[in-house]
Amino acid sequence: MALDESKDSDEIFEIGNHPYVIDKKLLAEAAPVTVDFGEMGYKIDTNMVMPESGCGGCSSAGGC
Repeated sequence: MALDESKDSDEIFEIGNHPYVIDKKLLAEAAPVTVDFGEMGYKIDTNMVMPESGCGGCSSAGGC
């Protein structure tokens, strides 16, 4: 997630007076997309399967 200006190829969702911008092609691949904020920051869940990176993950059980 990053700050970005919207483009014609983006879908914009306004939630709580905050605009969320996502590329329409990415949204089609990743839907459904949920964004949540908790104690550790933002958490983004999608339907996409991410490839294995080889590291143990960026959590307390493993590190990058």
